[in-house]
Amino acid sequence: MKQLIVRNVEDAVVDALKQRAAKHGRSAEAEHREILKQALLARRTPSLKRHLLSMPNHGDDSDFDVPRSPARRVEL
Repeated sequence: MKQLIVRNVEDAVVDALKQRAAKHGRSAEAEHREILKQALLARRTPSLKRHLLSMPNHGDDSDFDVPRSPARRVEL
């Protein structure tokens, strides 16, 4: 595994990292790894299920009916 050293981090950012780490029961270093992993390796596109669930519930199913002509008769 590689190491990453981050310098010149503002005190407020370090304090927020430590608070977030304590909230999740991790060290600041472990929390930092998790934040980087989520930010850089997480799926950027939501799942179809999540996308569909995010849509507002408006209208009726009949709004999506497609007018169709009757099927033609086929002889076999």
